[in-house]
Amino acid sequence: MTITPTTLYRAAAVAAALAGLIFIGVQINHPHSDVTNVETTEWAVRNSLKVLMAALALAGITGMYLRQVTRIGVLGLLGYLALSAGYLLVASTAFVSAYVLPSLAGSNPGYVDDVLAAATNGSATGDIGLLQTVLQVQGFTYLAGGLVFGIALYRARVLARWAAVLLAAGGVVTVALAVMPDAFYRLLAYPNGIAMIGLGYALWRSVPADTAAVRIQVDAPSTFTAAGAE
Repeated sequence: MTITPTTLYRAAAVAAALAGLIFIGVQINHPHSDVTNVETTEWAVRNSLKVLMAALALAGITGMYLRQVTRIGVLGLLGYLALSAGYLLVASTAFVSAYVLPSLAGSNPGYVDDVLAAATNGSATGDIGLLQTVLQVQGFTYLAGGLVFGIALYRARVLARWAAVLLAAGGVVTVALAVMPDAFYRLLAYPNGIAMIGLGYALWRSVPADTAAVRIQVDAPSTFTAAGAE
């Protein structure tokens, strides 16, 4: 198998679309975030999928950035870096939620409830250590990154502009949902998930059909010249 820019861009496109689908899927009928649900298999599966979603999304936005690196400018770079940091932190906190919190639910349920409250824009009554800072940085980088990167994608005019608008709007919507209950907060998945699907599809369609053909055309003259010299 020959790895070409087209192969990598299309892999990133598929990753972005899958990330959007997973992000929406894991929020459907999501159990309430409390200590009674943390020890269930469903909780572990959903949060494991969130880790996978974050990894796929990171690959997807990397492909989007590189596809239009000459047109997206400094604003795009800043948005990409911020959103990448947000997804890395989402993967980290989802991992903790899936594999660390269940082991603490029986021995320290108060701590688990405090972590879950902080993760869903509630208030922790106890001290949860550095996780409080991590969650705050995660929220800021994810929202600011989505907003700035979405604006940069819109201005670059390479990928679907409606999807770029939806990605940017997701950050604004989150600010409003932050003061609402957990069930409403999960509605954030829909605009962001749809935006990632749309951007992934647009990225797939924006790349050349076959860069290998271009390489053959470039190499052919040199081969002909070498043969003629003999």
